[in-house]
Amino acid sequence: MDLNVIKQKLFRLYLAWICRPYRVKKHLKSSLPAGRKPAPVNRRRIRAAALQLEFKLVKNPLDYVDEMHRQVAKAAAKGTQVVVFPEYNSLPLLGLLPGSGELEERAQKSAEGEKDTGNGIDLEVLLPDLFRYMSPVVQPLVHALFSSLAEAYGLYIMAGSHTLTENGDLVNRAYLYDPSGKLKGAQDKVNLLPRETTWNIKRGSTFSVFKTPLGNLGLPVCMDATYYETFRALELAGADIALLPIADPQEYNFWLALRGIWPRVQESPLYGIKGALVGNMAGFIFTGRAGIFAPLELTPAGDGVLDEVEPCDREAMAVADLDLEALHALRADHPWRDQNLALYRRYFPEIYGSQI
Repeated sequence: MDLNVIKQKLFRLYLAWICRPYRVKKHLKSSLPAGRKPAPVNRRRIRAAALQLEFKLVKNPLDYVDEMHRQVAKAAAKGTQVVVFPEYNSLPLLGLLPGSGELEERAQKSAEGEKDTGNGIDLEVLLPDLFRYMSPVVQPLVHALFSSLAEAYGLYIMAGSHTLTENGDLVNRAYLYDPSGKLKGAQDKVNLLPRETTWNIKRGSTFSVFKTPLGNLGLPVCMDATYYETFRALELAGADIALLPIADPQEYNFWLALRGIWPRVQESPLYGIKGALVGNMAGFIFTGRAGIFAPLELTPAGDGVLDEVEPCDREAMAVADLDLEALHALRADHPWRDQNLALYRRYFPEIYGSQI
């Protein structure tokens, strides 16, 4: 066997050891609350948090564990019942790999406006292989971490999305954990960026809705919110709230950002909670504004925004209360609806499926 292959396998065994679920849970044990009971559900006042996280590579997996815990604790202190993390939420764990220091150096140069020479390393080409290599390490860590946090704080946690392998295929998958710590549901990204297509990420084929005491939750991922049909399919499936993780790989532009969740919750009456990844990684610039959105009629200012963070490139958190009873009343007596189920059945059966 090739010596390099042997080294890679041995190093991954080392990574699996330092990231093992037992170590994660043991590390958390001393700092977690004794176990909070989930707050009683008042469907007229469900408090949600949308997190905006600044991307930073970590050298120690326990630093990542501590950062995710800090974010959940911060949201829990606001009385939230559901917390939404961003897309590509396990990217910081790439810092465990040899050579990650160069990624940090390139990120710093890019942030300072210097040309990124890359020393011959094409991160665009390398990333899919890194995702595949890290998947057996990342997946158990993610489950141990977010299930523990959800149970300890009595919250629903949408843990963001993570690029992992399943049956040899790369997927971009969002996870939802309930207050008992169980994995409530998962959703693969359906509408991929061109970059993700070149990485051979396997797209999801359907949108799922998960019934909870907080309402019925959908988990579209980033680009999924660009298209009208996504939220209409979720609404037809009974969704009340869309939990959307994003990692927008471009300089912030208000008008480009507007193509996402805000118009979707106007067209198909839902609440939308958007968590965003921001920061810089070796020339990859992520920007966004985490926020919580609703149909115009359900927002105090009539603008469709319940709360949205101001910065597009720094850590922040949006918090707002959702009224499911008001949402259902609006749906029952909406001033306008653009809906033609007969047309959907005839021309779009593969999009809307059994929901029509």
